[in-house]
Amino acid sequence: MENNPSSSSRTDRKFIEQNRRNHLKDLFFKLNSVVPHQSSREAISRPDQIGEATNYIKNLQIKLEKMKEKKNNLIDIKRSKNVSMNMGLLKSPQFKIQQMGSTLEVFLITGLDCQFMFNETVRVLQEEGSDVVNASYTVVENEVFHTIHCHQVGESANGALRISEKLKKYFNG
Repeated sequence: MENNPSSSSRTDRKFIEQNRRNHLKDLFFKLNSVVPHQSSREAISRPDQIGEATNYIKNLQIKLEKMKEKKNNLIDIKRSKNVSMNMGLLKSPQFKIQQMGSTLEVFLITGLDCQFMFNETVRVLQEEGSDVVNASYTVVENEVFHTIHCHQVGESANGALRISEKLKKYFNG
């Protein structure tokens, strides 16, 4: 039997076309597996699958752009806060503790956006066995001046020092 060159060429083209179709089928399967679908039990045609994938990718691009914008806004806020702190507009919290026998007076100065530091100061005082008797504050421009009066329970000569160290650690990181 003679090998017919045209027959061999047709077989090669057939084989190449079959491989191309199998490759496309595999690619459609992969695409379909990564795109979330509605809970439809019906088979979806390939053009519809491609349409769904296209819409899904477009939605992902929109979400990505929104997230990038949000990230940039947060970075801008952080930068402006850092600039404000460097210019002295926002001050890091300051405190002073005076001990007179079993009585402590804590003076705390914070910015308007740092009210949580007052709560943390009271928590530290209570952890160290102090009973808060009175607390007051005054707002002057962008600063809040807190005054906390408390009694120390038990004999603790180093109470003010321990409280001061805990507050320094908390406020300064």
